[in-house]
Amino acid sequence: MDWSPLGISIKTALLATTITVVIGIPAALLLSREWRGKHLVSSLVILPLVLPPTVLGYFLLVLLGKRSPLGQWYEAIFHHTLVFTWQGAAVAASVASIPLMVTQAVVAFTSVGNEIQDAARIGGASELDVLRYITLPLARRGLLAGLTLSFARSLGDFGATLMVAGDIPGSTQTMPLAIYDALQTGDTKTVVTFVVIASAIAIAATLTAGYFAER
Repeated sequence: MDWSPLGISIKTALLATTITVVIGIPAALLLSREWRGKHLVSSLVILPLVLPPTVLGYFLLVLLGKRSPLGQWYEAIFHHTLVFTWQGAAVAASVASIPLMVTQAVVAFTSVGNEIQDAARIGGASELDVLRYITLPLARRGLLAGLTLSFARSLGDFGATLMVAGDIPGSTQTMPLAIYDALQTGDTKTVVTFVVIASAIAIAATLTAGYFAER
């Protein structure tokens, strides 16, 4: 049995989660405040959740392809294209999981009392100090819930990953893709093994996120 899809899935999900955190937390900080046009931006952030995965994957394929400015910039720096690589799979998975991170983080940030943050500002704390010592620590459980859900979502992505990275055994074939391929060829052992692993990770992530959210 080929175990490479498990390793590819884990490293893809880890990179995707890192991207999600880097983009999602600043976006959530922005969306946790009131400003004109906030609801429009919130809708755009949630859009990847409601778009068909193949449609999302097509948009990303166009955005990251060799003919796009972003794709050309990436190729000039790293000397290879982003599409049809596991890094491309991670980017696709992160776009699909960012809404989960942002949604959880917005709830976490808005739950932090403005009175505490304003008191720190009055006491002479800078905005960076308020964020580092008050906002992030008090919102950490909600952020951990979002991070856990984002990792699980990245690990289980199928449609967008397939469109952007393809299904290359030993290179970009993640567990969901391996399950699909094994199902087509009648490889029941591979199907059952990866289904059990993926289900266990998803259940553990959901329970962990629920625990952090309740706390």
